[in-house]
Amino acid sequence: MTVTAGNPITSHELDRFEAEALPHMNDLFRTAARLLRDQTKASDAVQETYLLAWKTFDRYQARTNCRAWLHGILFNVIRHERRKWFKWMVGLEGDLADLPLRAPEPVPSRITDGEILAALDRSSIQSREVLLLVDVNEFSYKEASEILGVPIGTVMSRVSRARAILRGQLAGVARGYGIPNKSRDR
Repeated sequence: MTVTAGNPITSHELDRFEAEALPHMNDLFRTAARLLRDQTKASDAVQETYLLAWKTFDRYQARTNCRAWLHGILFNVIRHERRKWFKWMVGLEGDLADLPLRAPEPVPSRITDGEILAALDRSSIQSREVLLLVDVNEFSYKEASEILGVPIGTVMSRVSRARAILRGQLAGVARGYGIPNKSRDR
């Protein structure tokens, strides 16, 4: 039996934590690295996530979505750290709702993964958050809503706008390859 913060931890609880939480470490690191754009900060955020998950594992309900629970903790850790690191920048990124809507341009199949990742890195944090959760990590809109702590309609709106912005950025890359812009209605 191990003791942490005055609470005895049984080997069963430790085994359960290792079985349910640890398999998601790589997913969490990839998400943190994309959001923070710094592997050292991403590693620190994942460590903090697992520390908090361990401390609160008694509140985790067995056989629920541990991956979503851990991503929720990760996003809270990142938000908390971001406030500390960039306190003076809070509120400067703005909301995607303030961006003008444009018709999305088609994305050709010859664009490389690196170009897609570079376009994602140029996106706002809110765009990266929703795209990473919904499109990369394949969380449902409902799960993404719970992780981000925003209404499901907000998640759906952000995903739609973020995809349109990403398509627009990638269409510029496609033009650089000489791929013509095609109408969606064709």
